[in-house]
Amino acid sequence: MSKEGVGQTALVTGASFGIGVDLAECFAADGYNLVLAARTEPALREVADRLAKTHGITATAIAVDLGAIGGGKRLADEIASRGIDIDVLVNNAGYGTAGAFNGSDADNQLGMIDLNDRALVELTHIYWPRMLSKNRGGVLNVASTAAFQPGPLMAIYYASKAFVLSFSEALWEEARCTNLRVSCLCPGPTVSKFRERAGTGKTRLSQAGGTPMPSMDVARLGYEAWKRNKRVEVTGLRNRVLASLVPFMPRTTLLGLVRNLQSPI
Repeated sequence: MSKEGVGQTALVTGASFGIGVDLAECFAADGYNLVLAARTEPALREVADRLAKTHGITATAIAVDLGAIGGGKRLADEIASRGIDIDVLVNNAGYGTAGAFNGSDADNQLGMIDLNDRALVELTHIYWPRMLSKNRGGVLNVASTAAFQPGPLMAIYYASKAFVLSFSEALWEEARCTNLRVSCLCPGPTVSKFRERAGTGKTRLSQAGGTPMPSMDVARLGYEAWKRNKRVEVTGLRNRVLASLVPFMPRTTLLGLVRNLQSPI
């Protein structure tokens, strides 16, 4: 059986661990060559070498801080200098931080916006016209179930993911009459390093029941959704049900519920 990605290249950000690594593997298994981007070069090169050997594709590792202003352009310039064309963009890089907005570190809060949103838009703005001109490829953005409601005690992270969801859906509509595919992956709790960095392992949400989904299961769902040009993919039945109920809940009730879940144990 022929692999649909042969002769094409996917750029995956945040590809040194977790969902990013597994999304890269899904694309590699389907024949896509890879450009992997993240800050941690040793881990990135290890992933690139493994995927290239396992799947018989080329995998280029480029260490870059996408949270720095202009990081997306620097990455795109480095990719162009190596003579690589990007057909698919996977915007996975991002982070979150739990805690009240009052007393939080401003650089950390603004950094979430810079990485989760600004870098995502920057890279999409660079590669989208090229995809349209070739009329193939597309964009897979990674948001979160946090995108469906405001998040007291994690306000900026929730808002940043709501931006990703809204932007992705609009882009999907703009691409409707083309061959481009656009999808937004919205995982719930996932086995990854996210909780450790965000500090959400010490909140009531982490004890609210349900086993975190393995990151490869999340990645496969996201990749298959993108292949079908599914606008939004929420992983897990429980998460899909909860996301579907949000529009019908009184807003103050919803805000109180989320605040309670995000409160420290």
